[in-house]
Amino acid sequence: MKMPESVLRIAFSPFQVAVLLLLALSIAIRIDAEESSGVCGFKPSLKPRPHSVSILEFGAVGDGKTLNTLAFQNAIFYLKSFTDKGGAQLYVPPGKWLTGSFSLTSHLTLFVEKGAVILGSQDPSHWDLVDPLPSYGRGIELPGKRYQSLINGDMLHDVVVTGDNGTIDGQGSVWWDWFESHSLNYSRPHLVEFTSSDYVVVSNLTFLNAPAYSIHPVYCSNVVVQNISVSAPGESPYTIGIVPDSSNNVCIEDSRIEVGYDAISLKSGWDEYGIAYDRPTTDVYIRRVCLQSSSGSSVAFGSEMSGGISNVHVEQVHIYNSFSGIEFRTTKGRGGYIKRVIISDVELKNINTAFGAIGDCGSHPDDNFDPNAIPVLDQITLQGVIGSNITMAGNFTGLAESPFTSLCLFNVSLAIRNTLSPWTCSNVVGFSESVSPEPCPELESSSVCYSLLNSYGKSTDI
Repeated sequence: MKMPESVLRIAFSPFQVAVLLLLALSIAIRIDAEESSGVCGFKPSLKPRPHSVSILEFGAVGDGKTLNTLAFQNAIFYLKSFTDKGGAQLYVPPGKWLTGSFSLTSHLTLFVEKGAVILGSQDPSHWDLVDPLPSYGRGIELPGKRYQSLINGDMLHDVVVTGDNGTIDGQGSVWWDWFESHSLNYSRPHLVEFTSSDYVVVSNLTFLNAPAYSIHPVYCSNVVVQNISVSAPGESPYTIGIVPDSSNNVCIEDSRIEVGYDAISLKSGWDEYGIAYDRPTTDVYIRRVCLQSSSGSSVAFGSEMSGGISNVHVEQVHIYNSFSGIEFRTTKGRGGYIKRVIISDVELKNINTAFGAIGDCGSHPDDNFDPNAIPVLDQITLQGVIGSNITMAGNFTGLAESPFTSLCLFNVSLAIRNTLSPWTCSNVVGFSESVSPEPCPELESSSVCYSLLNSYGKSTDI
């Protein structure tokens, strides 16, 4: 294979050669699909990639000013030749590496060293334009195309974005300003997005200032996100941490997320486009996470959920200083469903609304949606929840055409500031036991709750 000219022009000193030999022997994280029950059963294990190169070899300059998009593209083009030879690692050393969007390849590890910062360019011309996702039919914010994510991959297998607590910084402030001033020409990009890929790992990194989402796996299978930190200012508009979207077998664990809108948001397509694409989000496990969302919900379902969301287990979660703790969102015209969700061992502190299930939330992509596509929300269990300094316990507002059913609460204790009307309920059927403050009477009539608790207990993987 002919190497890129940028590679051919490089001359190496003996010291550089020695460094490269050491890099070639470095350990990269590779996915090893082990047989195990539960969606967190498959784990990345430390195995050497047979080949490793540094971004320095491709002419990159880590001064925070030089644009390195071509260096990243050339490096990955070169490493693509090793996909059938055991894969390769691209090493990003300490420094500030300014870049526009670039695509990864299969059997690749992108390793961001401690002290290394990949900086997203603030020039929109450095971000490629791509077609809208088929399950959305248009960009989320504007009709038509969207900006491609900073780091992305399509139809990949065995790809890892990791490091020694290196940083990926989207420098999103300019995008937030354009969004709020209605100056965008296309929908904002994300930091990391994988589409139609499997065996994906994102770990051991810090993500800062995403223009929109930080991590977005869509149409993916077998995704692990672990030991990461995500941060965006509280006033940043509609910034979201992790968005599993029409994806299955997703594990999110041991992470801290503090953003402007939703910390973790599960989605599966928008109205008629999501219904037609018919790819649900299912078998998702979220555990041992600390979450904060300034204006959204720390754990959100929807509102774009037309492909369906099911078999979700959330446990050992600390939620603090958030507008909403846990929220289920949908509206007429969505179709789809949210069902078989169990959330347990949750600590809430300084929350406006602890729980929400809202049947009239969200807009439509266009006027072609079917108003008779009525969503279903069923078999939702909340258990083992302790909350302090809570304004409102819950707002459960279902649809008259399709009441929310089997909403089950067990062992919930919330210290409420608003003692006059801590719960609001309409068009909802459920059951509660050992819940304080006492919930609305609609939550005392569903016999299915005990069977759900036995089937999806907190120690049982979905």
